[in-house]
Amino acid sequence: MLYADVIVDISHENLDRTYQYRIPEHLEAEAVIGSPVCISFGNRHRNITGYIVGLSETPKIEESRIKDIEGRVEKGVVIESRMIVLAHWIKENFGGTMNDSLRTVLSVKKSIKPLEKKTLRLSVDNSTAEEIIAEAERKHHVAKVRLLKELKERKVLNREYATGMLHIPAQTIQKLEQQKIISTIVEELYRTPGQSISKCKERPLLNEEQQFACDTVCMDYRAGKRGIYLLHGVTGSGKTEVYLCVIEEVLKENKQVIVLIPEIALTYQTVRRFEERFGERVAFLHSRLSQGERYDQYRKAKEGKIDIMIGPRSALFTPFERLGLIVIDEEHERSYKSETVPKYHARETAVELAKMTNSSVLLGSATPSLESYQAALEGKYKLLHLTKRAKNARLPEVRIVDLKEELKAKNRSMFSRKLLAAIEARLEKKEQVMLFLNRRGYSGFVSCRSCGTALMCPHCAVSLTLHTHGIQKEEQTLHCHYCGYSVPMPKECPSCGSPYIAAFGTGTQKVEEAVKKQFPSARVLRMDADTTKEKESYERILSQFANEKADILIGTQMIVKGHDFPKVTLVGILAADLSLNVSDYRSAERTFQLLAQAAGRAGRGEHAGEVLIQTYQPEHYSIVTAAKEDYRGFFRQEMAYRELLNYPPKAHILAVLCIGKKEEENEECLSLLAGKAKERVINIDRQNTGKLSVIGPAPAGLSKANDLYRNLVYFKSVSYGILTELASYLEECKEKEERFKRIVLQLDFDPMGSY
Repeated sequence: MLYADVIVDISHENLDRTYQYRIPEHLEAEAVIGSPVCISFGNRHRNITGYIVGLSETPKIEESRIKDIEGRVEKGVVIESRMIVLAHWIKENFGGTMNDSLRTVLSVKKSIKPLEKKTLRLSVDNSTAEEIIAEAERKHHVAKVRLLKELKERKVLNREYATGMLHIPAQTIQKLEQQKIISTIVEELYRTPGQSISKCKERPLLNEEQQFACDTVCMDYRAGKRGIYLLHGVTGSGKTEVYLCVIEEVLKENKQVIVLIPEIALTYQTVRRFEERFGERVAFLHSRLSQGERYDQYRKAKEGKIDIMIGPRSALFTPFERLGLIVIDEEHERSYKSETVPKYHARETAVELAKMTNSSVLLGSATPSLESYQAALEGKYKLLHLTKRAKNARLPEVRIVDLKEELKAKNRSMFSRKLLAAIEARLEKKEQVMLFLNRRGYSGFVSCRSCGTALMCPHCAVSLTLHTHGIQKEEQTLHCHYCGYSVPMPKECPSCGSPYIAAFGTGTQKVEEAVKKQFPSARVLRMDADTTKEKESYERILSQFANEKADILIGTQMIVKGHDFPKVTLVGILAADLSLNVSDYRSAERTFQLLAQAAGRAGRGEHAGEVLIQTYQPEHYSIVTAAKEDYRGFFRQEMAYRELLNYPPKAHILAVLCIGKKEEENEECLSLLAGKAKERVINIDRQNTGKLSVIGPAPAGLSKANDLYRNLVYFKSVSYGILTELASYLEECKEKEERFKRIVLQLDFDPMGSY
């Protein structure tokens, strides 16, 4: 006997509540995950529609209390069914529970009250109105008189205007409605973030490479072929214009489009280009929207009021009924991988969604992920190249500065002599400069020079970071970026009492102070996680710089993502090595991508650009190839390293993170699971084709956070299927062990960062 877990309402409040129904024999073939079914519900036995979200052979309650499914709903709600099927695929391929996946893919997080416009109008003729007004005047009902006179003159009146400007009490309006003297017309409105932009009729001319890329995708689409395309174009090569061209073609087929953009690149500048081309049929999402604005963007999509949704990875789950194309810009970005359970990757999920909806996928990047480029070389994706900048703009001249030589020349400043001279020259020419540092805060850590003690967070195994506040930077506090703990900067060492306590390392605040000291007349802006906390701050800083109200922009990686500032002719990369010295097998790839993207901000206008990369490792292949913008050279060297060590994309990794209050319990749990995993794989892969290897258990890089211990074990295999089966098995094993109930397991396939 087969049973189905059915949800009767897919609002988030009801996800945890499923009802078990028996599947009749004649429906077994059709009863699959996501199927809309007709069920008898409640004591009144009313027939309603539900959705199958789980299948099992075991009854959860008394057999006699379980009802049969009445039948399958032939014309079920397509969008909801599709999303449930996608949620199941995410659960199977990235771990977590079905409820975790459903919460991820279902767009409306909670019920939001619609925005309404209420208009008042007279329900009686003028002569009757005059009689009522005369009677109200006799009784000195001043508010009633004021409202009826206004309505008699205007015919209709905005309710907000009536209660606000005319000071009409709600009770007066209510009474008049009950007496059928006036009526209220309610109109639902959409909360529309941003400003409406009129369509622009001009179309920039595409160069030969852009036209070829556009024609390749469009000809396939018109012929009914749906594919996955990787557009590899150098920075400034006009990838966005290719996206717009392809989207235009897809819209002609009466299809809808999802455009994914990393959150930090989702700016007014980007959205404006899409709105100028496609007008009001465009909507967008980002983390700064209110719940109401987000709800209305999804509502417009579901009601067919828009054709294009632009946003970060969550936009992938836009409830479009006629999806035809998914575009993923900067497809290499790590933000496309979820950091919360389920830890899905938007790229892989987009490919699966495209299969379900008969859509195409267009990936774009100047520095593609190794996974995508390898897939293109293997023929899984179609590779398209843009090797030249659009509008005949030249690539910037990139020079590497060896900081070891600067030290020999007794230059202990954070700026090399070449960079100082280059900044001076740009300021004289009234051109703009960007200084990039892959770090935030005032400095790396604070320690005592007498005893060497570093000031640590009492709740996490990390050092505290110094931040300064106040107009004169007179206030200093230490912060933990993991749990939020903060404490005033001590005047002496808590361990030995020495006054020789100071900050080490370099942060964006420190760079800003040094720049202002070196160039006092320069107008300087800083952009990092600390200066962009307010809703409009991100846009404000970028618009100030775009409008040439600042000469120098200092920032972390958020300033190098997709921005186009024609006046920027110099980019200085202050500490290229920082991202190399991270315990992560992707560190070289990430360094190459950051440097190439940062370099790409220079010389995008009519003036030639220059990039200076300051580093202590000038010979490292990621830095050398980034300076030449030689992606293929980097790919060859990095892939040789990945193949040697069996890292993705040559193999796959499953990271199992164990979080608990007792470190010894974590270690015991992971040791048990590692042993069971080896036994399981021997049974399912007797020929050892998957080549499973186990690394750990061991403490995670961040071994303690929020007073919870964190331990890790890694499983490596060339077979992704073996790892997904192993993940389900490990979760089952852990649940069966009563002593490990308090421990949380988090699964991460092909992790994008270190733990």
